[in-house]
Amino acid sequence: MSIYLNKDSKIIVQGITGGMGSKHTTLMLDAGSNIVGGVNARKAGTTVELGGQELAVYGTVKEAMAETGADVSVVFVPPAFTKDACIEAIDAGIGLLVVITEGVPVQDTAEVWSYLQSDANTGGTRMIGPNCPGIITPGESLAGITPHTIAGTGPIGLVSKSGTLTYQMMYELKDFGFSTAIGIGGDPIVGTTHIDALAAFEADPATEAIVMIGEIGGDAEERAAAYIKDHVTKPVVGYVAGFTAPEGKTMGHAGAIVSGSSGTAAAKKEALEAVGVKVGKTPSETAALMREILQSR
Repeated sequence: MSIYLNKDSKIIVQGITGGMGSKHTTLMLDAGSNIVGGVNARKAGTTVELGGQELAVYGTVKEAMAETGADVSVVFVPPAFTKDACIEAIDAGIGLLVVITEGVPVQDTAEVWSYLQSDANTGGTRMIGPNCPGIITPGESLAGITPHTIAGTGPIGLVSKSGTLTYQMMYELKDFGFSTAIGIGGDPIVGTTHIDALAAFEADPATEAIVMIGEIGGDAEERAAAYIKDHVTKPVVGYVAGFTAPEGKTMGHAGAIVSGSSGTAAAKKEALEAVGVKVGKTPSETAALMREILQSR
């Protein structure tokens, strides 16, 4: 079992012929992902050879889905064109839309998010990202840029705002392994939230415990804490990046803006610990907390 992505997922890549698209399509193939084609309107009807496979390039997501049965799309297109790529995929009814692109204007993401919530989303598309590493179900499939050799399959579910911290946590806990690791992205507006992932992990029989990584800014972690209190029965450990960040400063991700006491690492840690979530002050400490939980089960 896993969440959102498994060995049966059929993946297309929007922007497959670009530098990043072709590079990471090859790496996704190496991870065992079932890549069934790509999309580039200007190169429709051609093929690309990646990872020893010849993949067809289609003019639209709708055409690619009709020809291949694809249910996942990974977006590697420049920021200026990301909104249109997302709307196209949503209109085509793709099940899962993974948007890797960094630097997407927040206004564009807001419009895509609104479109996802509207009646226009007839296919029930779920978006992950933008500005994220995507999602990996180790040993089964990768939709994104997470190095698939970091860790194998196991009982831990991981949801994180940060790509690099996703990788570090997977490495720290590679002796246990992961059901699914999902990087939701660090922008102010994202398609899938901590709460969405927590709900999915709670419902997944293969996930026994959850690691949640947040960062300073906003109130996503505080809202997640309230959700955990009411809906999550599995053990959760957390890490909040930014304990040493000066207040009032933007640190790294566009979403990491501290305002007053809300949004600070200390405030988030307090909210999480109040509902029984153990919070580490470093990624390694957080991994050790999870290791203790799993070893005691």
